Amino acid sequence: MAGIGRPAGIGFTFRGQPLRAPAGEALAAALLAAGIRDLGGGHAAVCLIGTCQQCLVRVDGRLAQACLVPVRDGMVVEPA
Repeated sequence: MAGIGRPAGIGFTFRGQPLRAPAGEALAAALLAAGIRDLGGGHAAVCLIGTCQQCLVRVDGRLAQACLVPVRDGMVVEPA
């Protein structure tokens, strides 16, 4: 299956897997575009607007909602 056509963007990791996304894109959107549906809490659906907290992850060691965090070069993302 062909992926979504997107600019090469910047690099970050999720569970040690290197990924790329356009700078500033919401982290949850970047993970969804990469085919990642489970962010670690067993929840496949997220609201993408910051109300449900189903996308809670650790970004560079700090808890954050993936839908509210813009992708930054070199960020390290792990399940919460």
